Amino acid sequence: MYEWVKEFPGKITICDREGIIVEMNDRSIKAFEKDGGAGLIGKNMLDCHPEPARTRLKELLAAGNTNAYTIEKNSVKKLIYQSPWYHNGVYRGFVEFSLEIPLTLPHHIRT
Repeated sequence: MYEWVKEFPGKITICDREGIIVEMNDRSIKAFEKDGGAGLIGKNMLDCHPEPARTRLKELLAAGNTNAYTIEKNSVKKLIYQSPWYHNGVYRGFVEFSLEIPLTLPHHIRT
């Protein structure tokens, strides 16, 4: 993992095509500490998701589509961005970014 990713102020979790977690940055490890933290590397992320999220994740992994949405919990709003990653043009798995964002976020249209 590149050094800048390690301390990036958002969660970054990377899995392979089968859902096996291959990398986590510091923020992701800390966020999932109760579930095993760094010990989750090598485990299947599908096992960490209840239905219907598990089925949705399986579909995303199979299709290699991007999925983006926002969530709010305990007055903290987050952008979740899940996208396929590639190595030498070959689909290798998914990367998930989880970024805390303001409850009201400006939207700019540029021309």
